[in-house]
Amino acid sequence: MRQETVGTVMARTVITADRSTSFRELAELLRRHRISGLPVVDDDGRVVGVLSESDLLSGLTRTEGRRRGHKRTWPALMGRGPGREDAIQQLTAGRLMSRPAVTVEAGDSVAVAARTMAERHVERLPVVDADNRLVGLVTRGDLLKVFLRPDPEIRRIVVHDVLDRVLWLPPGTLDVQVQDGVVTLKGRLELRSEVLVVVRLVKGVHGVVDVVDLLSYRYDDTQRHRPAEDPPLLA
Repeated sequence: MRQETVGTVMARTVITADRSTSFRELAELLRRHRISGLPVVDDDGRVVGVLSESDLLSGLTRTEGRRRGHKRTWPALMGRGPGREDAIQQLTAGRLMSRPAVTVEAGDSVAVAARTMAERHVERLPVVDADNRLVGLVTRGDLLKVFLRPDPEIRRIVVHDVLDRVLWLPPGTLDVQVQDGVVTLKGRLELRSEVLVVVRLVKGVHGVVDVVDLLSYRYDDTQRHRPAEDPPLLA
């Protein structure tokens, strides 16, 4: 059965910075492209870190100290003051970025990417090749698109990928209906073990919320016959 991979949902055009990109340039990149973070790459396109709005704000706070009444907003960040410009100019992506970058590869499953985001508390992951060169970017929104598939697409995957390509069931063997991500299966199979396999595989399809199992079977091949007990030993 086809497994959804990061490469099928990632963005291939990625806004990036290098280590020397200044604070103001970084802030302008985030504002102009309406993004909350970006990868930092070296001259060979290898990912060396990730920079977010939080990194910019933290860097500015460390530089200025805790000033009473200071508001950490973009207008405040772009303001001017005595010595402020020189201090801000020294804030570059190389100094502000989080490193090492948490990354995934295009061949990783979306489940791996989702688990990595949850465990590392990040909202985006640079996608790299075997040499750590940037090939794309995947966000939480990209992953949610997979899990929020429309009903017709879920039904197509269940019928074509699961029943046809994996289980080789003749067309029309089972009736498949999908409503709000809930898959209802009707029909009759030869073995109970086949029913269990069908339900398990359908539950594994991304976007499936639940499976209503209305399947029947002709023979229960899951019951094992207990071996006859040994006769008691004679004294």
